[in-house]
Amino acid sequence: MMTPAPGDPASRARAYRSVSLWLDTAGDDLIAADTLESDREVDVAIVGAGFTGLWTAYYLAQARPDLRVAIVEREIAGFGASGRNGGWASALFPSSLATLAADSSRDDALRQHAAMRASVDEVVRAAAEAGIDARLAKGGTITLARTETQLARARAEVEDARAWGRGEDDLRLLDAEQAQARLNATGVLGATYTPDCAAVHPGRLVRGLVRAVRERGVRVHELTPATRIAPHRVETPGGTLTAQHVIRATEGYTAGLPGHERDVVPVHSLIIATAPLPAATWDRIGLSRRETFTDGRHLIIYGQRTADDRIVFGGRGAPYRIGSSVRLDRRAADRVHRQLHRTLVDLLPVLRDTEITHAWGGALGIARDWHASVGLDPATGMGWAGGYVGDGVTTTNLAGRTLRDLILGEATELTALPWVGHRSPRWEPEPARWVGVNAGLRAMSVADGEERLTGRESVAGRLMAPLTGGH
Repeated sequence: MMTPAPGDPASRARAYRSVSLWLDTAGDDLIAADTLESDREVDVAIVGAGFTGLWTAYYLAQARPDLRVAIVEREIAGFGASGRNGGWASALFPSSLATLAADSSRDDALRQHAAMRASVDEVVRAAAEAGIDARLAKGGTITLARTETQLARARAEVEDARAWGRGEDDLRLLDAEQAQARLNATGVLGATYTPDCAAVHPGRLVRGLVRAVRERGVRVHELTPATRIAPHRVETPGGTLTAQHVIRATEGYTAGLPGHERDVVPVHSLIIATAPLPAATWDRIGLSRRETFTDGRHLIIYGQRTADDRIVFGGRGAPYRIGSSVRLDRRAADRVHRQLHRTLVDLLPVLRDTEITHAWGGALGIARDWHASVGLDPATGMGWAGGYVGDGVTTTNLAGRTLRDLILGEATELTALPWVGHRSPRWEPEPARWVGVNAGLRAMSVADGEERLTGRESVAGRLMAPLTGGH
């Protein structure tokens, strides 16, 4: 993972633009501002200026304009996953309904699902309210079935949804003709479709949120790394924030905080973007409503049609680096980027000779039980949110509103959701962590290969299913 070199502000801004297509086209100068240079006392100190931290600050500033809220960020706001993701504001949650129900109840699990669905619309609403042109389009998600095994899984997913009382307005099965009318990919046997996803330009959203919170009185201290967090204290090289509440919003970068090395592991997702495509090419591809898309394989892929008519396409596959390093191995990244291009061309051969203009990657956070959580310890004033497993663009918004209520001491429908207060077990020490995480990634890849060869669901696929959170 690239870290901008020291230098003058303009040089740093050029380096930040090279992080991803999204930061390159964010419509922002990316000049870091307001570095912390002295001790300060605030009401709420937030560590991390990604979506979680910014949404929390946004909703707090709305509810209580008198609160003193400050965010510290090692680089610039949006440098991490919030500026590097695939641009899906979806209702996906990494834990399945069955897992949530086992931890709480059937009704609680359904309330969590309903809250995620509503949060997609809240992202759209709040962006408009804040005057942010995030190039949003709520076209839903189509999940292609391109093998008989994937089609069987699609049918089973819809049957399971019906068993939970989820109707056609939530998830429905498409036949091959209906699926190809939305996305004219190769080998399509059918698909599932949900309306609960918006394609978004995350760079414009995250940089717009920085402006919005600053306009509302929040201090966002960029180029200010937190070196240690503790109850009522956030220590940085330039000064210490003293606060009633300290919120950890560091997701895949959490392991860099002393004492938090085993809270989540960073796993990299890699992405490529094409040059803008002509109208004639889009006539052949589809995605007329800017649907996001994936297919039923185990090793996740994901794509979207951008507002400027590119395809952004990503997937997993980069190995986990020992010690929870967020630095991406360049050779491994190049290998995965090439594989992503081959996969995209396999799906859409019309793109064979299309230029790839951007290629990047970033770390997402995974808790030991693949369970996202949000919470606040009233005894210490320390709160957290994360473990989104790559489903964070919408979940961070729900987290921000929930943290607002928890900080303000209000018991609401949000604070009663089953993910609130969940405590995941810690990851194993190294090298067991390295062995286990990479074995899991390898198992998903092996499962996909076995299913392509045999046409049947693999043993590895069945074993991995509980860990993929219903993706």
